[in-house]
Amino acid sequence: MTFMNEETAKEVKIRLEALASEVKIVFFKEMVVCQTCGTAEDFYKELASLSPKLKLEVYNRVIDTEKAAAYGITESPSAVLEGPNGARVRFLGIPSGYEFVSLLEGLKNSAAAAQELSPETLAALAGITKPVNIKVFVTPTCPYCPAAVVLAHRLALASPNITAEMVEATEFPAMATKYRVEGVPKIVVNEKTELIGAQPESAMLAAVLASIAG
Repeated sequence: MTFMNEETAKEVKIRLEALASEVKIVFFKEMVVCQTCGTAEDFYKELASLSPKLKLEVYNRVIDTEKAAAYGITESPSAVLEGPNGARVRFLGIPSGYEFVSLLEGLKNSAAAAQELSPETLAALAGITKPVNIKVFVTPTCPYCPAAVVLAHRLALASPNITAEMVEATEFPAMATKYRVEGVPKIVVNEKTELIGAQPESAMLAAVLASIAG
């Protein structure tokens, strides 16, 4: 099974050639309960085959427990992008449809030396000393979701104390129920601060700061 036609694969190759450095994709699966792990693994293998700048590592989350714990992974399928700035960009579920854009941007930003954020945002992020987790719930057909995912990932790449993850809501219905996802994108910061819809940089930064206040 292939996920990209010849034209798309050619365009993706060009984008991957422009990566500023190598990026490791650390993929976690489990083959008993997870119905999409096989498809997700094939997807990442096909993507990694398009560029020598992508290095794919595959682990079984249930068996390779130490590796999963080291990357903070508790769900499958999950992928972590690890570049020069660390491994704080995550994808839970297959980034298909509009979310393929989020993945390509995640790879580009993971390889970049600096993030495209305002000086004010970068200064605020530099002052964060508490851990922050940003979840962005999406669906593949949502055209507004990639902007939210990309922004969350940029914040994570700019701060060693932030992790950010795309969560494909239809692949993780229990999580979607837990976080009361009725529309996407839905952004949840540190389990308590919530935003609905694509947000400007200032709003997502304010949510991050609010989640660690007090």
